[in-house]
Amino acid sequence: MNRLVILAPNWLGDAVMALPAIADVRRGAAAAHVTVAARPAVAAMFRLAPAVDEVVVLQHRASLGRVSSWRGLGAEIAGGGFDTALLFPNSMHAALIASRGGIPERWGYRTSLRSRLLTRAIPPPSGVHQVEYYQRLVQALGFANGPIEPQLAVPDDVRGAASQLLASAGWNGQARLAAIAPGAAYGGAKRWAPASFAELIDTLASDGLVSVLIGSQADERTGAEVLANVKRRDSVLNLIGRTDLTVLAGLLAQCRALVTNDSGAMHLGAAVGVSVTAVFGPTNERATRPLGDAHTVLTHDVWCRPCMLRECPLDHRCMRGIQPSAVVDATRRRL
Repeated sequence: MNRLVILAPNWLGDAVMALPAIADVRRGAAAAHVTVAARPAVAAMFRLAPAVDEVVVLQHRASLGRVSSWRGLGAEIAGGGFDTALLFPNSMHAALIASRGGIPERWGYRTSLRSRLLTRAIPPPSGVHQVEYYQRLVQALGFANGPIEPQLAVPDDVRGAASQLLASAGWNGQARLAAIAPGAAYGGAKRWAPASFAELIDTLASDGLVSVLIGSQADERTGAEVLANVKRRDSVLNLIGRTDLTVLAGLLAQCRALVTNDSGAMHLGAAVGVSVTAVFGPTNERATRPLGDAHTVLTHDVWCRPCMLRECPLDHRCMRGIQPSAVVDATRRRL
Protein backbone atom coordinates (compact mmCIF):
# COMPACT_ATOMS: atom_id res chain seq x y z
CA MET A 1 0.00 0.00 0.00
CA ASN A 2 1.68 3.17 -1.25
CA ARG A 3 -1.22 5.54 -1.83
CA LEU A 4 -4.34 5.10 0.28
CA VAL A 5 -7.61 6.99 -0.10
CA ILE A 6 -10.04 6.88 2.81
CA LEU A 7 -13.69 7.55 2.07
CA ALA A 8 -14.89 9.54 5.07
CA PRO A 9 -18.24 9.42 6.87
CA ASN A 10 -20.69 12.07 5.75
CA TRP A 11 -21.78 13.48 9.13
CA LEU A 12 -19.48 15.64 11.23
CA GLY A 13 -19.79 13.58 14.40
CA ASP A 14 -19.08 10.33 12.57
CA ALA A 15 -16.19 11.96 10.71
CA VAL A 16 -14.59 12.99 14.01
CA MET A 17 -15.14 9.54 15.47
CA ALA A 18 -13.28 8.02 12.51
CA LEU A 19 -10.08 9.92 13.43
CA PRO A 20 -8.63 7.28 15.81
CA ALA A 21 -8.96 4.61 13.10
CA ILE A 22 -7.24 6.91 10.60
CA ALA A 23 -4.45 7.44 13.12
CA ASP A 24 -4.16 3.64 13.48
CA VAL A 25 -3.64 3.35 9.72
CA ARG A 26 -1.11 6.18 9.75
CA ARG A 27 0.99 4.46 12.40
CA GLY A 28 0.79 1.10 10.66
CA ALA A 29 1.66 2.47 7.24
CA ALA A 30 4.01 5.32 8.04
CA ALA A 31 5.46 5.50 4.54
CA ALA A 32 2.12 5.55 2.73
CA HIS A 33 0.48 8.69 1.41
CA VAL A 34 -2.91 9.02 3.13
CA THR A 35 -5.68 10.98 1.42
CA VAL A 36 -9.17 11.49 2.80
CA ALA A 37 -12.02 11.89 0.31
CA ALA A 38 -14.95 13.64 1.99
CA ARG A 39 -18.13 15.54 1.30
CA PRO A 40 -17.92 19.36 1.36
CA ALA A 41 -19.71 19.51 4.73
CA VAL A 42 -16.89 17.72 6.57
CA ALA A 43 -13.84 17.95 4.30
CA ALA A 44 -12.28 20.98 6.02
CA MET A 45 -12.16 19.15 9.36
CA PHE A 46 -9.74 16.55 7.98
CA ARG A 47 -7.23 19.30 7.11
CA LEU A 48 -6.71 19.61 10.87
CA ALA A 49 -6.02 15.87 11.29
CA PRO A 50 -2.29 15.15 11.79
CA ALA A 51 -2.58 11.68 10.21
CA VAL A 52 -3.90 13.02 6.89
CA ASP A 53 -1.61 14.11 4.06
CA GLU A 54 -4.24 15.38 1.62
CA VAL A 55 -7.98 16.03 1.40
CA VAL A 56 -10.09 15.54 -1.72
CA VAL A 57 -13.60 17.00 -1.81
CA LEU A 58 -16.28 14.69 -3.25
CA GLN A 59 -18.71 16.90 -5.13
CA HIS A 60 -20.54 14.39 -7.31
CA ARG A 61 -23.60 12.63 -5.94
CA ALA A 62 -25.56 9.86 -7.62
CA SER A 63 -28.84 8.04 -7.20
CA LEU A 64 -28.47 4.27 -6.99
CA GLY A 65 -31.78 3.86 -8.79
CA ARG A 66 -30.75 6.07 -11.69
CA VAL A 67 -27.77 4.60 -13.52
CA SER A 68 -27.39 7.66 -15.72
CA SER A 69 -26.40 9.67 -12.64
CA TRP A 70 -23.40 7.41 -12.09
CA ARG A 71 -21.46 9.20 -14.82
CA GLY A 72 -18.60 10.99 -13.12
CA LEU A 73 -18.94 9.01 -9.90
CA GLY A 74 -15.46 8.49 -8.47
CA ALA A 75 -13.88 11.01 -10.83
CA GLU A 76 -12.40 13.03 -7.99
CA ILE A 77 -10.19 10.09 -6.95
CA ALA A 78 -9.73 8.37 -10.31
CA GLY A 79 -6.57 10.26 -11.22
CA GLY A 80 -4.87 10.09 -7.84
CA GLY A 81 -2.85 6.94 -8.44
CA PHE A 82 -4.40 5.25 -5.42
CA ASP A 83 -3.79 1.55 -5.00
CA THR A 84 -6.08 1.10 -1.98
CA ALA A 85 -9.41 2.53 -0.82
CA LEU A 86 -10.66 2.22 2.77
CA LEU A 87 -14.41 2.77 3.08
CA PHE A 88 -15.81 4.03 6.37
CA PRO A 89 -19.38 4.62 5.10
CA ASN A 90 -21.36 1.39 4.88
CA SER A 91 -23.27 2.47 1.80
CA MET A 92 -23.34 1.01 -1.69
CA HIS A 93 -22.71 4.56 -2.87
CA ALA A 94 -19.28 4.62 -1.22
CA ALA A 95 -18.38 1.26 -2.77
CA LEU A 96 -19.38 2.55 -6.21
CA ILE A 97 -17.16 5.62 -5.78
CA ALA A 98 -14.13 3.43 -5.05
CA SER A 99 -14.95 0.93 -7.78
CA ARG A 100 -15.67 3.47 -10.51
CA GLY A 101 -12.65 5.44 -9.34
CA GLY A 102 -10.53 2.51 -10.49
CA ILE A 103 -8.99 1.68 -7.10
CA PRO A 104 -7.64 -1.91 -7.27
CA GLU A 105 -7.97 -2.69 -3.53
CA ARG A 106 -11.26 -1.74 -1.87
CA TRP A 107 -11.71 -2.49 1.83
CA GLY A 108 -14.74 -2.05 4.04
CA TYR A 109 -17.51 -3.64 6.04
CA ARG A 110 -19.69 -6.27 4.40
CA THR A 111 -22.95 -4.30 4.33
CA SER A 112 -25.65 -3.13 1.92
CA LEU A 113 -25.15 -6.05 -0.50
CA ARG A 114 -21.91 -4.49 -1.72
CA SER A 115 -19.50 -7.39 -1.12
CA ARG A 116 -18.90 -7.91 -4.84
CA LEU A 117 -17.53 -4.37 -5.09
CA LEU A 118 -15.05 -4.93 -2.25
CA THR A 119 -11.81 -6.90 -2.44
CA ARG A 120 -11.72 -7.29 1.36
CA ALA A 121 -15.10 -7.37 3.08
CA ILE A 122 -15.15 -7.51 6.88
CA PRO A 123 -18.21 -8.59 8.93
CA PRO A 124 -19.40 -5.57 10.96
CA PRO A 125 -19.57 -5.66 14.77
CA SER A 126 -22.61 -4.61 16.78
CA GLY A 127 -23.21 -2.93 20.11
CA VAL A 128 -19.96 -0.95 20.18
CA HIS A 129 -19.13 2.75 20.35
CA GLN A 130 -18.82 4.36 16.93
CA VAL A 131 -15.09 5.01 17.48
CA GLU A 132 -14.57 1.33 18.20
CA TYR A 133 -16.70 0.45 15.18
CA TYR A 134 -14.24 2.18 12.87
CA GLN A 135 -11.20 0.93 14.77
CA ARG A 136 -12.37 -2.67 14.53
CA LEU A 137 -12.47 -2.35 10.76
CA VAL A 138 -8.85 -1.28 10.49
CA GLN A 139 -7.82 -3.83 13.11
CA ALA A 140 -9.37 -6.60 11.01
CA LEU A 141 -7.34 -5.27 8.08
CA GLY A 142 -4.10 -5.64 10.05
CA PHE A 143 -3.62 -2.25 11.72
CA ALA A 144 -3.10 -2.23 15.49
CA ASN A 145 -5.48 -0.02 17.43
CA GLY A 146 -4.10 2.89 19.43
CA PRO A 147 -5.72 5.66 21.51
CA ILE A 148 -9.49 5.92 21.28
CA GLU A 149 -9.84 9.68 21.77
CA PRO A 150 -10.15 11.69 18.52
CA GLN A 151 -7.63 14.51 18.23
CA LEU A 152 -7.32 17.51 15.95
CA ALA A 153 -4.50 20.06 15.75
CA VAL A 154 -5.57 23.72 15.56
CA PRO A 155 -2.81 25.92 14.08
CA ASP A 156 -2.13 29.47 15.24
CA ASP A 157 -3.60 31.11 12.13
CA VAL A 158 -6.91 29.32 12.68
CA ARG A 159 -6.96 30.41 16.33
CA GLY A 160 -6.20 33.94 15.16
CA ALA A 161 -9.10 33.96 12.71
CA ALA A 162 -11.42 32.75 15.47
CA SER A 163 -10.13 35.45 17.83
CA GLN A 164 -10.85 38.13 15.23
CA LEU A 165 -14.39 36.84 14.80
CA LEU A 166 -14.93 36.81 18.56
CA ALA A 167 -13.59 40.35 18.83
CA SER A 168 -15.91 41.54 16.07
CA ALA A 169 -18.82 40.09 18.07
CA GLY A 170 -17.79 41.99 21.21
CA TRP A 171 -15.33 39.78 23.09
CA ASN A 172 -12.71 41.78 24.99
CA GLY A 173 -10.05 39.10 24.60
CA GLN A 174 -9.87 38.38 28.32
CA ALA A 175 -13.22 37.07 29.57
CA ARG A 176 -13.48 33.32 29.91
CA LEU A 177 -15.56 31.72 27.17
CA ALA A 178 -18.09 28.89 27.26
CA ALA A 179 -19.38 27.59 23.95
CA ILE A 180 -23.09 26.74 23.78
CA ALA A 181 -24.38 24.54 20.94
CA PRO A 182 -28.20 24.43 21.20
CA GLY A 183 -28.84 22.78 17.83
CA ALA A 184 -28.77 19.22 16.54
CA ALA A 185 -28.99 18.16 12.92
CA TYR A 186 -30.85 14.88 13.36
CA GLY A 187 -34.09 16.32 14.72
CA GLY A 188 -35.87 18.28 17.42
CA ALA A 189 -35.95 15.38 19.86
CA LYS A 190 -32.19 15.74 20.42
CA ARG A 191 -32.48 19.39 21.50
CA TRP A 192 -32.55 20.47 25.11
CA ALA A 193 -35.10 23.25 25.66
CA PRO A 194 -34.01 26.79 24.62
CA ALA A 195 -35.24 28.12 27.97
CA SER A 196 -32.94 25.67 29.75
CA PHE A 197 -29.96 26.81 27.69
CA ALA A 198 -30.88 30.42 28.52
CA GLU A 199 -30.96 29.67 32.24
CA LEU A 200 -27.54 28.05 31.92
CA ILE A 201 -26.16 31.12 30.13
CA ASP A 202 -27.50 33.49 32.79
CA THR A 203 -26.02 31.38 35.58
CA LEU A 204 -22.61 31.15 33.89
CA ALA A 205 -22.69 34.93 33.49
CA SER A 206 -22.78 35.23 37.27
CA ASP A 207 -19.51 33.28 37.28
CA GLY A 208 -17.96 35.81 34.91
CA LEU A 209 -18.19 33.67 31.77
CA VAL A 210 -19.20 34.89 28.34
CA SER A 211 -21.27 32.32 26.46
CA VAL A 212 -20.78 31.92 22.71
CA LEU A 213 -23.67 30.47 20.74
CA ILE A 214 -22.39 28.25 17.92
CA GLY A 215 -24.01 26.24 15.16
CA SER A 216 -24.85 26.20 11.48
CA GLN A 217 -27.37 28.36 9.66
CA ALA A 218 -29.93 25.61 10.25
CA ASP A 219 -29.63 26.36 13.98
CA GLU A 220 -30.44 30.08 13.70
CA ARG A 221 -34.07 29.66 14.78
CA THR A 222 -33.07 27.61 17.82
CA GLY A 223 -30.44 30.21 18.69
CA ALA A 224 -33.02 32.99 18.46
CA GLU A 225 -35.28 31.07 20.86
CA VAL A 226 -32.40 30.78 23.32
CA LEU A 227 -31.61 34.49 23.10
CA ALA A 228 -35.25 35.40 23.61
CA ASN A 229 -35.06 33.77 27.05
CA VAL A 230 -31.65 35.14 28.11
CA LYS A 231 -31.72 37.91 30.73
CA ARG A 232 -27.99 38.73 30.70
CA ARG A 233 -27.76 39.62 27.00
CA ASP A 234 -24.43 41.37 27.58
CA SER A 235 -22.91 38.01 28.49
CA VAL A 236 -23.67 36.12 25.28
CA LEU A 237 -22.22 36.33 21.77
CA ASN A 238 -24.25 34.88 18.91
CA LEU A 239 -22.01 33.33 16.25
CA ILE A 240 -24.52 30.81 14.91
CA GLY A 241 -24.17 30.61 11.13
CA ARG A 242 -20.99 32.71 11.13
CA THR A 243 -18.30 30.02 11.30
CA ASP A 244 -17.05 27.40 8.91
CA LEU A 245 -15.69 24.17 10.39
CA THR A 246 -12.12 25.42 10.54
CA VAL A 247 -12.94 28.66 12.36
CA LEU A 248 -15.34 26.78 14.63
CA ALA A 249 -12.49 24.48 15.65
CA GLY A 250 -10.34 27.53 16.39
CA LEU A 251 -13.12 29.08 18.45
CA LEU A 252 -13.73 25.92 20.47
CA ALA A 253 -10.03 25.59 21.19
CA GLN A 254 -10.19 28.92 23.05
CA CYS A 255 -13.20 28.03 25.21
CA ARG A 256 -13.06 26.73 28.76
CA ALA A 257 -16.13 24.54 28.28
CA LEU A 258 -18.68 23.40 25.70
CA VAL A 259 -22.30 22.60 26.56
CA THR A 260 -24.11 20.80 23.79
CA ASN A 261 -26.71 18.32 22.68
CA ASP A 262 -25.60 15.10 21.00
CA SER A 263 -24.23 16.78 17.87
CA GLY A 264 -21.27 17.15 15.56
CA ALA A 265 -20.13 20.18 17.56
CA MET A 266 -19.89 17.93 20.62
CA HIS A 267 -17.36 15.66 18.91
CA LEU A 268 -15.47 18.54 17.28
CA GLY A 269 -15.06 20.27 20.63
CA ALA A 270 -13.80 17.13 22.33
CA ALA A 271 -11.30 16.56 19.51
CA VAL A 272 -9.75 20.03 19.86
CA GLY A 273 -9.41 19.61 23.61
CA VAL A 274 -12.30 21.51 25.24
CA SER A 275 -14.16 19.90 28.13
CA VAL A 276 -17.65 18.91 27.04
CA THR A 277 -20.90 18.69 28.97
CA ALA A 278 -23.31 16.79 26.73
CA VAL A 279 -27.07 16.44 27.15
CA PHE A 280 -28.42 13.15 25.74
CA GLY A 281 -32.09 12.36 25.29
CA PRO A 282 -33.36 10.03 22.56
CA THR A 283 -29.95 8.89 21.37
CA ASN A 284 -27.66 6.26 22.87
CA GLU A 285 -24.76 7.76 24.82
CA ARG A 286 -23.04 4.37 24.93
CA ALA A 287 -22.63 4.54 21.15
CA THR A 288 -21.79 8.20 20.51
CA ARG A 289 -20.71 9.91 23.74
CA PRO A 290 -17.48 11.94 23.67
CA LEU A 291 -14.67 9.70 24.88
CA GLY A 292 -12.24 10.61 27.63
CA ASP A 293 -12.23 11.67 31.28
CA ALA A 294 -12.57 15.38 30.46
CA HIS A 295 -16.24 15.11 29.49
CA THR A 296 -19.58 14.68 31.26
CA VAL A 297 -22.71 13.12 29.79
CA LEU A 298 -26.08 13.88 31.39
CA THR A 299 -29.22 11.82 30.86
CA HIS A 300 -32.63 11.40 32.47
CA ASP A 301 -33.63 7.75 32.52
CA VAL A 302 -37.15 7.03 31.34
CA TRP A 303 -38.63 3.82 29.99
CA CYS A 304 -38.67 4.96 26.35
CA ARG A 305 -35.04 6.05 25.88
CA PRO A 306 -33.02 5.64 23.80
CA CYS A 307 -35.75 5.64 21.16
CA MET A 308 -33.59 7.12 18.36
CA LEU A 309 -36.58 9.07 17.00
CA ARG A 310 -36.18 12.42 15.28
CA GLU A 311 -39.22 13.89 17.02
CA CYS A 312 -40.76 12.84 20.32
CA PRO A 313 -44.32 11.47 19.99
CA LEU A 314 -44.88 11.80 23.76
CA ASP A 315 -43.84 14.57 26.15
CA HIS A 316 -40.04 14.73 25.63
CA ARG A 317 -39.49 13.78 29.25
CA CYS A 318 -36.00 12.38 28.57
CA MET A 319 -34.81 15.93 27.89
CA ARG A 320 -37.20 17.86 30.14
CA GLY A 321 -35.98 15.79 33.08
CA ILE A 322 -32.43 17.16 32.74
CA GLN A 323 -32.41 20.21 35.01
CA PRO A 324 -30.38 23.35 34.24
CA SER A 325 -28.87 23.16 37.73
CA ALA A 326 -27.37 19.74 36.91
CA VAL A 327 -25.86 21.08 33.69
CA VAL A 328 -24.49 24.12 35.53
CA ASP A 329 -22.87 21.94 38.19
CA ALA A 330 -21.30 19.65 35.58
CA THR A 331 -19.99 22.61 33.58
CA ARG A 332 -18.53 24.34 36.64
CA ARG A 333 -16.61 21.18 37.55
CA ARG A 334 -14.88 21.31 34.17
CA LEU A 335 -13.88 24.98 34.19
